[in-house]
Amino acid sequence: MTDSPHPASRPVLQRAALAALSSLVLILSGTGVAQEAHDAQEETPWKAGAAKVEITPEELMWMAGYGSRKAPAEGKLTPLWAKALALEDAEGNRGVIVTLDLVGIGRELSRKVCQTLESEYGLARHQVALCVSHTHSGPVVGKNLGPLHYWVVDDTQKHLIEAYAESLHGKIVQVAGEALAHLQPARVQWGSGKCTFAVNRRENKPYTSVPEWREKGTLKGPVDHDVPVLTLRDEAGAVQAVLFGYACHATVLNGNQWCADYPGYAQTALEEAYPGAVALFWAGCGGDQNPLPRQEIPLAMAYGEELAAAVEDVINAPMAVLPPILTGDYEEIALPLAQLPTGEELRKTILSENRFEAARAKLLIGELEETGGLEAEYPYPVQRWRLGGEIDFVFLGGEVVVDYALRLKKERHGLRTWVAGYSNDVMAYIPSLRVLKEGGYEGGDSNTYYGLPGLWAPEVEETIVKTVNR
Repeated sequence: MTDSPHPASRPVLQRAALAALSSLVLILSGTGVAQEAHDAQEETPWKAGAAKVEITPEELMWMAGYGSRKAPAEGKLTPLWAKALALEDAEGNRGVIVTLDLVGIGRELSRKVCQTLESEYGLARHQVALCVSHTHSGPVVGKNLGPLHYWVVDDTQKHLIEAYAESLHGKIVQVAGEALAHLQPARVQWGSGKCTFAVNRRENKPYTSVPEWREKGTLKGPVDHDVPVLTLRDEAGAVQAVLFGYACHATVLNGNQWCADYPGYAQTALEEAYPGAVALFWAGCGGDQNPLPRQEIPLAMAYGEELAAAVEDVINAPMAVLPPILTGDYEEIALPLAQLPTGEELRKTILSENRFEAARAKLLIGELEETGGLEAEYPYPVQRWRLGGEIDFVFLGGEVVVDYALRLKKERHGLRTWVAGYSNDVMAYIPSLRVLKEGGYEGGDSNTYYGLPGLWAPEVEETIVKTVNR
């Protein structure tokens, strides 16, 4: 790639101005709340704990995210991690969020993990949130993105994929248990910053022109450049954990080496800045957002450093304190699909020269023969935590496009509404009605690679948003 790199961090004065503006917004909107929260914490503080465990595959197995790869991984740029943050409020209500340096997890693994956490630690389903960074430089996880990976590799690779998913289950349970075991009195605070390397990839092509358009201020399309930040500090005020999010694909790199991409570099930078702390990243509604330019290791490092700098700006500014209150809900809704293919259509598709379309057709024919029909709905996960009576933390499954975050922030509580995509089950892209009408990859073509039998129905956006609001 010949484009010049995007700067590693914003100019100091710009960063300081953004931090001051963010602090002013928080102070003006929540000074009284913060003081009340502080008073409440003096009586009964939060308890919090964090832990991490490496999940880099021991075998050089197949990588997830790109169908163009022709061979398994060849080495490692960075480790891959599973991290967990456990919270307990003044009433003893608990929640655990697990972040994973993976492209995705499927419903089967998610359910298995949560069932084990319930049996071993008494955690109900709404108390567990599983979030992936969506790095495209991690391993294939079970049958997630099956037609793109699992159903087109040889038996040796299938065995490695299945073995990795089994080991991953154990490590997720392990790290969640360690976070719970580390629960200690803590002060929980929040803030929000800005980071601008995410670009709407549907409306800014060719990608090679993005640096020029960025310089001119002529980039197009909706974006979400907010950086929500949650910090946990011990009784002495030292940062013990940092939880932060950003809405952008983790697709800077496309090589054959394990790497957590820009989210991994951001987490590493924060853990170096706050020794002993655990930094956890969750992906926002970045289904149609790319880090541009890309495809160079220095760019992945630069974006990670830029994101970490935005988080540090928030931490260094006054942060509102959250009272120790945690509530949550979890629901799987019947998300409708549009017209389904017939058996005859699928049998024709098996002969397609596109091996991914053929793999999906073979998969769906097997489902038809086994059950007599194809499912016209998908059990879509919607989860919400309410932190301190202040923060609406929404977890949505799939590769959610940016329209959802922008709409929910507008309809709910602005910067106090955090919307994570890629949560609990990554089963497909989740287009808004606008993107569904426009079509293209995010609008439905990508469903082939996830194995869904059809496009989403037009009511998909309203169904999800109404569930969140309810």
